[in-house]
Amino acid sequence: MKQKKFNAKFMAQGAIIAALYAALTILFAPISYGAVQVRISEAFTILPLFTPAAIPGLFIGCLLANILGGAIVWDIIFGSIATLIGAALGYLLRFNRWLVPIPTIVSNSVIIPFILKYGYAIDMPIGLLIVYIAIGEIIGCYLLGELLGSAILRRGDLRNIFSREDKKAKAALQEEYQDFEDDHHDEYDRDL
Repeated sequence: MKQKKFNAKFMAQGAIIAALYAALTILFAPISYGAVQVRISEAFTILPLFTPAAIPGLFIGCLLANILGGAIVWDIIFGSIATLIGAALGYLLRFNRWLVPIPTIVSNSVIIPFILKYGYAIDMPIGLLIVYIAIGEIIGCYLLGELLGSAILRRGDLRNIFSREDKKAKAALQEEYQDFEDDHHDEYDRDL
């Protein structure tokens, strides 16, 4: 029974993450595609900190966003694989909140410029495309991702959505929450 509950929760979390990623990417299409892009949906790359369901969720969400956004086949395949690599490696680094987005930033900054240059024939040097993609990924993964991660850590009800059976991961997440509370304790006191 417990295994079925975990599978259902895992699948539901993955499906919600995929749907939200795809929807936000399409909703903000003008800034989600091209040589200079900031995918708002990249904020979800912080989610491997909270749940392994983020790995397939981010991959499927990116795959759907690329298909629905009219991407070429190479972008659909390799762009989605870049997100999968980032999510899987981010999950492995989940015991340090600040490291989770790095694999996504690196994988997209290495893979996407070649798709743009050779798949879409964008006439820009690879080095410049790497810089543009890296800047967009840093904004999406770190700036927006940190806002999302902080909101989840701040709200117990959101944290409970992502609660895990993995005791070591759960302890690390609890430690992150405690560190967050310690850092922002004075801020909350002033607001009251």
